[in-house]
Amino acid sequence: MELRRGRRMPRGQLSALLLFLALAWLWLPAGGRRPPRPPPCPPSCSCTRDTAFCVDSKAVPRNLPPEVISLTMVNAAFTEIREAAFAHIPSLQFLLLNSNKFTLIGDNAFAGLSHLQYLFIENNDIQALSKATFRGLKSLTHLSLANNNLQTLPRGLFKPLDILSDLDLRGNTLACDCKIKWLVEWLESTNTTVPAVFCSSPGQFEGQRIRDLALGDFQCITTDFVVHQVLPFQSVSAEPFTYASDLYVALAQPGASSCAVLKWDYVERKLRDFDRIPAHSAVHCKPIVAQDQLYVVVAQLFGGSYIYRWDTAVDKFIKIQDIDSQKTRKPNDIEAFQIEGDWYFVIADSSKAGSTSLYRLNQNGFYSHQALHAWHRDTDVEYVENDGKPRLIISSSSQAPVIYQWNRGQKQFAPQGEVGEMLDVQMVKHFKVKRDQFLCLSRYIGDSKVVRWEGQRFIELQTLPSRGSMVMQPFSVGQRQYLALGSDFSFTHVYLWEEEKQKFAKFQELSVQAPRAFRYVAAADVQLLLAPSFKANTLVYRHVVVDLSL
Repeated sequence: MELRRGRRMPRGQLSALLLFLALAWLWLPAGGRRPPRPPPCPPSCSCTRDTAFCVDSKAVPRNLPPEVISLTMVNAAFTEIREAAFAHIPSLQFLLLNSNKFTLIGDNAFAGLSHLQYLFIENNDIQALSKATFRGLKSLTHLSLANNNLQTLPRGLFKPLDILSDLDLRGNTLACDCKIKWLVEWLESTNTTVPAVFCSSPGQFEGQRIRDLALGDFQCITTDFVVHQVLPFQSVSAEPFTYASDLYVALAQPGASSCAVLKWDYVERKLRDFDRIPAHSAVHCKPIVAQDQLYVVVAQLFGGSYIYRWDTAVDKFIKIQDIDSQKTRKPNDIEAFQIEGDWYFVIADSSKAGSTSLYRLNQNGFYSHQALHAWHRDTDVEYVENDGKPRLIISSSSQAPVIYQWNRGQKQFAPQGEVGEMLDVQMVKHFKVKRDQFLCLSRYIGDSKVVRWEGQRFIELQTLPSRGSMVMQPFSVGQRQYLALGSDFSFTHVYLWEEEKQKFAKFQELSVQAPRAFRYVAAADVQLLLAPSFKANTLVYRHVVVDLSL
């Protein structure tokens, strides 16, 4: 058949020609036709249209058949499964990652696999998982993490797995501590089938089934001291007090030549400036709220010591009284207390020629009531009520701490004895646990001690290294008894009392430079620890409760 240029083949002849060519192709032998292309498959894998089996892969295979619903990877040559590692094969329903060397599975590693039903990650070396590891696997029904090196599981790990029916955690070294408490709760409430899983540690739970643990077996509530506020000044004493239903703190600031009075802001939840009392060399500012009046005893190393009263008519502190400079030459500490309805304060004097003195409040002010312990360079005084009897314990540079007991008939303190044979005690502070009375004796050189006070005896319970310590302050928050031991050369150590062992255990370190006092105060729902510093900013710590299982 010949076609001339410029002429078209009739439509009927063209259709016949195409039909002839198609029939001719069908009549060709099979060897003469091209076979269909096989589905794409990486060199390390064997693939069918909907499955892939990979060995020794150096990464998650990329060019897999798009219809793959089953992927198996063994003996892979990489250790980390990264985020969205399988997102390019979203039709997966079965994923087996057994017998590899995986140590890390990233957040959202299985993102995009909304159809995945079976996930097996066994016989690897995975030590930890993140909370977001299995996010997005809303169709997963079977999960196996057996025979890895998992020591803990993050809280809420299985929360995204709404229809999980089978879970295998066997063969891991799970530590049954507070971080695993959530798993105990989850096992009690879930309908998922979980074969028995056993604790590998700690010792008291080793070998025990996790499902058999009770929530009461976990002691997960602890506490912490965190910086709540930084006061941008140095100070050497801090005295919290309440006046007219408001909370205040008086701080002695020798560097600023004042006693700073701060007021607690219940809205902002911090201390704010309220007023200042001039004090050129203040070592202690002691507030006393008595008979609806606010007094502040200002002790100074030089220039005398004074008593101020808050005048509500002019809203300021007014100096009302001088303290006898012949008796009080070099004050070091002040304690205030009430006995049989009368208010007193006592000033410890650390000069060779002065004496520790007791003052009593009458209608016109505070007046000298008794001279105590002259010429002994006293450094601290502590008021204690033991067996219903008021006592004073006076620390001195020249002898062991001396105890004075209140004589109700004479209305004076009389010497009673000494606290052991311990010399160079910087200060004595007391605390009480149940019916037992304890004393903390701090030393600047040598070890500080904790003793139990039993009548006329002092039984030594514990020695604490305290080189450079100027303050050793016990305080309680709720049911917890703490001890803050400061140092001029290192961190402040906070200890927690262990009742069964009758001793303090190290609890926390605080970074306070040259602390001179620690004062606990509760401000509504906030528990604070004031930490005046002689060399740096004064710090306000907040006592917080921490649940280690969260």
